[in-house]
Amino acid sequence: MKNGDVTAIFGEKVFNLPKMRERLPEDIYEAFLKTINEGTKLDFSVAEVMATAMKDWAIENGCTHYTHWFQPMTGLTAEKHDSFIQPTADRTVIMEFSAKELVMGEPDASSFPSGGLRATFEARGYTAWDPTSFAFIKDHSLYIPTSFVSYTGEVLDKKTPLLRSEAAIDKAARRVLRLFGKTPSRVVTYVGAEQEYFLVDKKLRNKRKDLLLTGRTLFGAKPAKGQEMDDHYFGQLKERVAAFMKEVDEELWKLGVFSKTKHNEAAPSQHEVAPIFSTANIASDHNQITMEILKKVANHHDLYCLLHEKPYKGITGSGKHNNWSIGTSDGENLLKPGKKPAENVQFLLFFASVIKAVDDYSDLLRVSVATAGNDHRLGAQEAPPAIVSMYLGDQLTEVVEQLINGVGVKYEEGELIETGVETLPEIERDTTDRNRTSPFAFTGNRFEFRAPGARQSIGGINIVLNTIVAQTLTEFADALEFSQNVPKDALDLAIKTFKEHKRILFNGNGYSDEWVEEAARRGLPNLKTTPDAMPHFKSDKSIQLFEAQGVFSRLEVETRCEIMMEEYNKTLHFEMLTMLEMAKQEILPACLKYTKTVAEGLAVKESLGINAPNERKTVKMLTALTEELMDKITALESATNIPDVDEFEVGMYYKNTVIPAMDLLRETADTLESVVGKEFWPFPTYTDLLYSI
Repeated sequence: MKNGDVTAIFGEKVFNLPKMRERLPEDIYEAFLKTINEGTKLDFSVAEVMATAMKDWAIENGCTHYTHWFQPMTGLTAEKHDSFIQPTADRTVIMEFSAKELVMGEPDASSFPSGGLRATFEARGYTAWDPTSFAFIKDHSLYIPTSFVSYTGEVLDKKTPLLRSEAAIDKAARRVLRLFGKTPSRVVTYVGAEQEYFLVDKKLRNKRKDLLLTGRTLFGAKPAKGQEMDDHYFGQLKERVAAFMKEVDEELWKLGVFSKTKHNEAAPSQHEVAPIFSTANIASDHNQITMEILKKVANHHDLYCLLHEKPYKGITGSGKHNNWSIGTSDGENLLKPGKKPAENVQFLLFFASVIKAVDDYSDLLRVSVATAGNDHRLGAQEAPPAIVSMYLGDQLTEVVEQLINGVGVKYEEGELIETGVETLPEIERDTTDRNRTSPFAFTGNRFEFRAPGARQSIGGINIVLNTIVAQTLTEFADALEFSQNVPKDALDLAIKTFKEHKRILFNGNGYSDEWVEEAARRGLPNLKTTPDAMPHFKSDKSIQLFEAQGVFSRLEVETRCEIMMEEYNKTLHFEMLTMLEMAKQEILPACLKYTKTVAEGLAVKESLGINAPNERKTVKMLTALTEELMDKITALESATNIPDVDEFEVGMYYKNTVIPAMDLLRETADTLESVVGKEFWPFPTYTDLLYSI
């Protein structure tokens, strides 16, 4: 990139609207534009022209293959590449790409998580083109964003239900807006996902089996200096990191990702990249691309990007703050207060719908961020607690309190008159402060969901968010459908909602013990771990919600729940086995060797008549700790006999038996790390990992 001209490279690897306008007939371009702007179904004849134009552009840019890029339930992305070649009669080839190849693919579905929907021998699955997310070029292939479904029609991915949830909230929100005399062609949700990550020197990472196999450190004594000085947050970028970030930005811009912000985060070697808001579907695709680019570019700089939610014990974990808002196709933000009374009522109604949704379905929101990795992070350092609550800030809390107490409004001759609620201005600055301990905070014209973990796909998170708000908006539309005075009745409904769901509002310190006790008194669930949370996903209440909004069928909910529990169990299983290997093959031999070295030195001194009482104490301490280490290894080995029960019971076994045994083994090993000579310790320490770049 020359002279810092981002516009010269932005979207150069994307088959975006300017390229379509240049290459497509006007009627085809307009038809496609209507599809992406209004959600209308794309005619197959349009796809035929699109396929040819897309192929020609891709080949001109060095592509030989295309791939249907999809997001299975692994949380990662998947791709199968096919070349454009087609044989001819004279045994040569031509480059072709048909509408059928663009619109539908048939990858092998047998090896992807299905929760029992598909047997291993039942391999067929289908990918379907998502025309609302632009195709792009990466590694000499044309990438086509697609949905992924089973042969029998059930969804196997995160994109399909996300698109369904967007359709649900569009339908419900437009019903409410019609009550206020507004008829936008579409209502969409907007998302900006702040992505946190750690960087570590690749050579050091490769020397640690836990980082190689699990993405986090299973052992590691606290370093002499952590993040106590707060000197890394927003600090000057180190030269190596700055070069990495520069390349990340350029690669993301080429792929049409609106990368906006970059900075050092709170912990040593921790950083963040954040985009400008996009629609939820595009934001989800772009976040998957961002995670891929972070890892790819790190490799160019002999670095490794750690996306695990808690790679280091005692050090701030990495989250993915999901900034969520809702607006119309003509640019109105429905969560932005306005100056006019009618606009205030509309805002208050949408605002109330989110409060009700979060309170009614706080368990589902907790499930949406439930992973084995995120269980280590929630409630620690900067991460919010597992108790879901909402932070409104002083100004809006005061507005809600006034309305609940009947202050600020009165009715004259059927007209709404505002008298005291003048604290809803056009926002010139944020009307709220930040509360880092709040899982779900209002930040001016959007809500920030701070609980998601860094590795998570934001698809699943926004499926839940969209669906629960769509449900409350549907209920509001039903309640107001025959109103003769919408402003009055809508405000009454908002006030009623505030009263009924006040318990979810909390502006205080979410880390305090007092809040845990208060939340229990309020009846808010405290689902501390994934096994605690996951059964709530397939409750009758949740299934009724998803079916009512057309997002999941009962079978899709139940199988998706099985997949998430299976992922939790497998993650813990790999960590348990990796920990045992490291303890037995690396840590124990190192401790025995060091103890022997110290003991032999002591023996030499004693043979010369030299009294060395401290060395004698050290040998005894090392021997005792090493014996303790072996006992802890044996205890964890005995826990590897996993019971043959269903996934949920297995999950509780890992939570109640395996994790405590792992914690005890780590405690002893970390103590030994602090007393064993560094040259004897078998792998890089926290100081090495955190301060090597």
